[in-house]
Amino acid sequence: MSADTPDVVAELDDLKVHFPTPAGTVRAVDGVSLAVRRGETLGLVGESGSGKSTAGLALLRLVDPTAGRVRVAGADVTLWSRRRLRATRRHVAMVFQDPQASLDPRRTVGDSIAEPLIVHRLAASTAARRARVAELLDLVGLRADTAGRYPHELSGGQRQRVGVARALAGEPDLIVLDEPIASLDLSVQAQIMNLLRHLQRDLGLTYLFIAHDLAAVEHMSDRIAVMYLGRIVETGPPERIYRHPAHPYTAALLSAVPVADPRVERERRRIVLTGDIPSPVDPPSGCRFRTRCPQARPACAETDPALAEVGPGHDAACLFPLDGERDGGVGEGATTRADAAGTA
Repeated sequence: MSADTPDVVAELDDLKVHFPTPAGTVRAVDGVSLAVRRGETLGLVGESGSGKSTAGLALLRLVDPTAGRVRVAGADVTLWSRRRLRATRRHVAMVFQDPQASLDPRRTVGDSIAEPLIVHRLAASTAARRARVAELLDLVGLRADTAGRYPHELSGGQRQRVGVARALAGEPDLIVLDEPIASLDLSVQAQIMNLLRHLQRDLGLTYLFIAHDLAAVEHMSDRIAVMYLGRIVETGPPERIYRHPAHPYTAALLSAVPVADPRVERERRRIVLTGDIPSPVDPPSGCRFRTRCPQARPACAETDPALAEVGPGHDAACLFPLDGERDGGVGEGATTRADAAGTA
């Protein structure tokens, strides 16, 4: 789907992000194509080192692509200068994984939230900025007097709410959520997820939700893309991905998610992957997952599979896709953190 289509907010087209190192070239992202549609949450999931965060950073042009295209709001921004990108960055905001590291400890909460208003000239006066900061704090469930406090005076959940408020300040078309709950306690994770969902419903927001937590991804996402070693290996709606995974890597990830029902947990089959994740400096020939795949065949070493349709809206990059319903898991009897904690 092209970014010229009205319902596409942002798109990566055969994106590659490579980093030269003394040991060789790290292929962090190596041919990823994704389109984020208006009003949806696209979940991007994979193990640490899969390249999912790098893909999100490239979408904001916080890292420069080696090859491929980045389109935002219909414009190809791949080769734009930093100065020209400034206006475009109003359309795409980011909430980072570590809320403490992403906030300047020397600036008050109000100053941090007001910065996008100043950069993008969205508030003409100091009084207008203060009023907008108070409005944004209220949106994320914080009191107006939080504006005068410093990040170290807040809890982790409060700091992440500040990060969300700052992302909302520019009224973006898309918010990239890079592991936004990973550093938070379980109950706080549920509160932040529910906050994000309520804001999406009330403000019509679009999210790229990057995470390794499969239960959280299922709870948040309208579509899911699974990454392995710099490539997308499976995409589809959550009900297909979680009940009928077509790629062996996806099935292995899902088998590791605990189920709240003890009977189902005892009876279901766990898929244990052997070997280590290959180096992105020297990925395997053919299918990149073949060195750990429990059903690899000789053909897997010779052919690099492309994404192909395996069901309605469901694609997988596998020469021998799985067929059948999985044994229990997130979609069958599991309780997500947000379900357990209730609404925020």
